[in-house]
Amino acid sequence: MNRGKNVILIGFMGCGKTTVGLKLSYRLRMPVEDTDKLIERKEGRSISEIFEKEGEAAFRRMETALLEELRERSGARILSTGGGMPVNPANRSLLRQCGIVVYLKISPQLVYERLKGDKTRPLLQGENPLSRIRALMEERSASYEACAHITIPVDGREMEEILDQIQQELKDFEKEGMKRMKLLVINGPNLNFLGIREKNIYGTQDYQYLLKLLQDKGEKTGSEITVYQSNHEGAIIDRIQEAYFDGTEGIVINPGAYTHYSYAIRDALASVSIPKVEVHISDITKREEFRKTSVTAPVCHKQIYGQGLEGYLTAIDFLLHFNEEG
Repeated sequence: MNRGKNVILIGFMGCGKTTVGLKLSYRLRMPVEDTDKLIERKEGRSISEIFEKEGEAAFRRMETALLEELRERSGARILSTGGGMPVNPANRSLLRQCGIVVYLKISPQLVYERLKGDKTRPLLQGENPLSRIRALMEERSASYEACAHITIPVDGREMEEILDQIQQELKDFEKEGMKRMKLLVINGPNLNFLGIREKNIYGTQDYQYLLKLLQDKGEKTGSEITVYQSNHEGAIIDRIQEAYFDGTEGIVINPGAYTHYSYAIRDALASVSIPKVEVHISDITKREEFRKTSVTAPVCHKQIYGQGLEGYLTAIDFLLHFNEEG
């Protein structure tokens, strides 16, 4: 994972990602790469040719494949992305996993002034390009906002002012360390009966106590922690899959009894490229034989057991460090 190392520039076409990326590379002494150019080199043809011969859907698949490759690369860099890349929910998750996402926010009118007459933009060909710009920006703005760690206004500002703000925002982000993470905690069957079921094993604290514990952890670290509980296998699988599309950056899961036999949940966890930690309140190695086997742990990055409810906090700390340093 490269989060906290790479700087990723997103935004609508014409917002200045390429220029900002080049100038920022000198300031930060980091190499800069353009995702569109990377795809062009890999495919041996221009973006316009890809759109013309294979269509936008094929190009978007190429963007996702490229992000999956970039996520695994070592070494910090600045990435200037294509304007439509964050529209795909899977890409939003991948972008946030790859680095600190900086959104260069621009108005439709300024985009039009910068790009009018540019024949290399396949999405702006045809009549009334300003209307097309407005419509596209309306479609994409929510995706940009959901993806970004940092938002930088562009209109009416000199380049040096924009660069100064980006540098300051990056410094502030690094000072906050492990903050601004979007994490999901999933609890499986019977976890809602904490404080009621087998108190000698699971303790006397109830489920509301666990929720408050996680809420306090989120406030302390500045992280956004969502908690989900279900007694149903299919619902848990649906929530895992949803995490792939909603920008979740780490999953803590206590699958309950499903731990020992749910290959369906195991496959769901394996299918999402998000760091994952399996948690158990009790020490499963000292209990019944069937509890000593986990079919889900092998597809998680870590398994924690025997720490009581504190194990959830240990898992969150692991994910915060994993995304910072992994």
